[in-house]
Amino acid sequence: MPKFITIGYGDRAGYDQTDAAIRDAAHAHDAKLRESGVLMGIADTPIQVRNRNAGGVETRAGPYMSSPLPVAGFAIVEAATLEEAIEMVSKTPCAVAQGVVEVWPLK
Repeated sequence: MPKFITIGYGDRAGYDQTDAAIRDAAHAHDAKLRESGVLMGIADTPIQVRNRNAGGVETRAGPYMSSPLPVAGFAIVEAATLEEAIEMVSKTPCAVAQGVVEVWPLK
């Protein structure tokens, strides 16, 4: 079955301005996804890793990509189609609480 990486973006302000019942339903949806086998986690501080010309590993704390909203979490989902993957993430907290979720098909 095809796999998709999802990246959720959202901040506390958007989360807090979303009705509590909608947030609760979104968290319940996440719990169902996890129970069905979706690998999901909340994002922590990233570390950039470089090894230019295999000359030595360099690391730097912080994200490489920039976005108006911080990365909130990641998931790896299996779905028959891109549309099914979109449906799966459309009810997650980032999608409903003023954020956005990217869906990246893996080839």
